[in-house]
Amino acid sequence: MRILRTVSGIRKHIAEARGKGQRVALVPTMGALHEGHLRLVDLARKKTDYVVMSIYVNPTQFGPKEDFSKYPRTLAQDKKLAEERGVDVIFHPASLYYPDDSVSVHEREQSLGRCGASRPGHFDGVATVVAKLFNIVQPDYAVFGQKDGQQLDVIERLVRDMHYRIKIIRAPIIRDLHGLALSSRNAYLSAAEYEKAVIFAQALEHCAKSNGNAAVKNLRKKLADISGLRVDYLEVAGGRLYAAVKIGKTRLIDNRKIGKAH
Repeated sequence: MRILRTVSGIRKHIAEARGKGQRVALVPTMGALHEGHLRLVDLARKKTDYVVMSIYVNPTQFGPKEDFSKYPRTLAQDKKLAEERGVDVIFHPASLYYPDDSVSVHEREQSLGRCGASRPGHFDGVATVVAKLFNIVQPDYAVFGQKDGQQLDVIERLVRDMHYRIKIIRAPIIRDLHGLALSSRNAYLSAAEYEKAVIFAQALEHCAKSNGNAAVKNLRKKLADISGLRVDYLEVAGGRLYAAVKIGKTRLIDNRKIGKAH
C-alpha cells in the first residue's frame, strides 16, 4: 500500500486500476482511524476491487472557534491500520485548496437544522471537499458512516443534483461495548467525561423508543441530569432522533432510529 500526496499521483494509480478492469471505492476520512472507519473499508472491499482511502483534515468545515489545529493526526498508525484492513492506496494531500480558491458548493435544504444550525458554514465545507474528492477519484462507490447522518443527507443530495455516477453506501454506526458511537473525538474525553458520554449514548437509545416530540422531550429531561453536559441540539429528522452535546470541551454527535425496532 502506498501513500500518495498529489492529485496527479492518485489519478495515475486509479487509471492503472481501471485499466485492469477494477471497480473503485472511496472511503473519505480525516484520519485518526478507529474501528468505525475500518468497517467502512470492509464494506468497500465487498463492493469493489480497489479501495482508496482519503486522509485529509479539511479546514473549510471547521468554524473559527473549533478544533482544526488540535484535531488528532496519527498518520503512521492510520497507515498500519488501513494496510491491515486491505486499503490499496491512501490519498493524503497537503491541501486541496489553491491559495486563491474561490469556488465552493452550497447545499440549501439538507444542511438546514441539526449541525447546520449550530455550525454555520460547516456543510458548505463538507460538500466542497467531497465534491473535490469525487472529481479527483471518480469512484464507483463511496462509503460514509451513519453517525454523521446529516452529512450523509447532504452528500446524497450532492450526488443527485450534480449527476455524479457514484453509489453512496450508508454504513451503520459502530459502537463500543458501552454503546458509545465510535468517533475520533472520543480520544479527547477524560475517564470521567467518558462515563458521562456513555450515559448520553444510553439515554439516546432509551428515548429513541418513543416517537417524535416525545423522544426529544424525554431525552432533554434525561440529559439535564448529567452534570457538565451541555445540549447543542436535539432533533427528529428522517425518522431518526439526532443529538449533539458537549462534554467538557468535546462535542459528540449521535443518532438512533425512532421507534421500538432499532
